[in-house]
Amino acid sequence: MRDGRWTLRGLRALLTAVVVLAGFTAAARAASTFYIRGGGDGHGIGMSQYGAYGYALHGADYRTILAHYYQGTALATINPDQTVRVLLATGSASFSGAAGVSGSATRLSPAATYTVKPAGAKLTVTSAAGKVVGTFAAPLTVTGHGGTPLTVPGLGSYRGALQFSAAGGGVQTVNAVGLDDYVRGVVSAEMPAGWATAALEAQAVAARTYAITTTVGGNGYDLYPDTRSQMYGGVKAETPSTNAAVAATSGQIVTYGGKPAVTYFFASSGGYTESIQNVWAGAAPEPWLRGVPDPYDNVGGNPYHSWGAQMSLGAAARRLGRLVKGSLVGIAVTRHGLSPRVVQAQVVGTRGTSTVSGAQLQQIFGLDDTWATFTSITTTDPLGRLSGTVFPAPAGGAVSVQAQSGGAWHTVGQTTVSASGAYSTQEPSGRYRIVDGALDGPAVTVS
Repeated sequence: MRDGRWTLRGLRALLTAVVVLAGFTAAARAASTFYIRGGGDGHGIGMSQYGAYGYALHGADYRTILAHYYQGTALATINPDQTVRVLLATGSASFSGAAGVSGSATRLSPAATYTVKPAGAKLTVTSAAGKVVGTFAAPLTVTGHGGTPLTVPGLGSYRGALQFSAAGGGVQTVNAVGLDDYVRGVVSAEMPAGWATAALEAQAVAARTYAITTTVGGNGYDLYPDTRSQMYGGVKAETPSTNAAVAATSGQIVTYGGKPAVTYFFASSGGYTESIQNVWAGAAPEPWLRGVPDPYDNVGGNPYHSWGAQMSLGAAARRLGRLVKGSLVGIAVTRHGLSPRVVQAQVVGTRGTSTVSGAQLQQIFGLDDTWATFTSITTTDPLGRLSGTVFPAPAGGAVSVQAQSGGAWHTVGQTTVSASGAYSTQEPSGRYRIVDGALDGPAVTVS
């Protein structure tokens, strides 16, 4: 079944038919096209950012958006000034904009740039001229003059404080910053600042909640500044529109059962989000992280809503490597999630099958999402007949036959397709191809 689930009995019957068909066509050369069609970008769990934008364009406020993507949740308010610690860099370390070292009488010039180096269990601060300003116990914390941002050369400016400690022969740089100031550096790094206000506000709440529920448990830090946590650009990421979204939702977080709920988000759903246990192997179901329809994901020229790729069966087989037993026939999806995302599939060859997960197929083919369908169309080098396979066989049991005339393709009839995907039809001399829905097979000449 194209969009259903293959049973073990069905796969065994298919393999028997495939072996027979392979023997029948062994003497003939076959042209082939392997199609991948899919949608979405990201893991598919929680809030779709394009979908949130679509909801905002249709008049929904941020509360409605969050309640849709995180089912059964409510909003609560926490201290927006609580500190979070973000790892910025490990290796060499320098800074400017600091007025002094916390816990020390040492004064620093905000206009000067200083370097931090390990000195045994302590850290040494030197000026640009190489003069030692002082040696301090770790973690070494510096703050800005009058609360102004600090600068890390090569990275940017950051609110709050910078904390330094020895790490792996170098120095670890961490930004200790108030929660809402942190979120100001996240929203435009995760969502275009020009998007509708309600979408930006939903992103601010999701980012704030995600920050306090997903600590990475680092040595002196809670979060990474990239997709291992969420994108964080500090002051350079702040914009008037995203700062306004943070201010309008100050301190607000998503809760389930009175507790902060992990608010995963991602770029595009393809039209339906997915339940967490269907995406990450071993993940426990969470009531607020279950798949829901996402009707407005295809807005703003979303390039990820639907996508596709194609190659020859030979190229697909090379990517699949040892998963292919014999010659590659195609890929049969045996289990979907709530959405069309692939949970499990079979790589079908002429000598057997191999079980794969949707995540494996995503990695093998470099797909944006596990929402994918796979269709193989082959046509043998014909001797008076147009024949080959379509795998999986189309649900309707038939495909269109097109002939080329005057440089254009015209449908001239249909031909039936067996349960194993085989087709064969007698056609006059000419240039032909088989078309399965919107997918056209390789063009061949019937003589």
